[in-house]
Amino acid sequence: MLNKEEIKNIIPQREPFLMIDEVESMEPGKYAVCYKNVSDNEYYFQGHFPGNPIMPGVLITESLAQAGAIAILSLEENKSKNALFAGIDKMKFKKIVKPGDRLKLEVKIIKQKGPIGVGEALATVNGEVAAKGELTFALVDNK
Repeated sequence: MLNKEEIKNIIPQREPFLMIDEVESMEPGKYAVCYKNVSDNEYYFQGHFPGNPIMPGVLITESLAQAGAIAILSLEENKSKNALFAGIDKMKFKKIVKPGDRLKLEVKIIKQKGPIGVGEALATVNGEVAAKGELTFALVDNK
């Protein structure tokens, strides 16, 4: 549905920290289904871990947060805003993510009151759960 250049029109992250390669589907303010193609050229594999590259759990979490940001920032009234982490809850890591994996990132917005909201996040590789949890976000003006 959306390629990398179109994604950059929604969220402010840029390489090397843009963790979304494409958006498969979304409904603004409700959910987003995105993908991160994990390549062996990722900068973090140089040190995590040499000879046994594993995508850090915090970057899987960041990828999920960016998917959630796509869902919430694609709303017309949020176009001048940014979504920041306000909390991470119940995050579990179930599968190692390695170079060559295609990480599917699904985030459903389950609560929102004013500028604070919660997304239910699920990352999978080939249908197997890699990570899941809840991400709390705070909408702020993008200055």
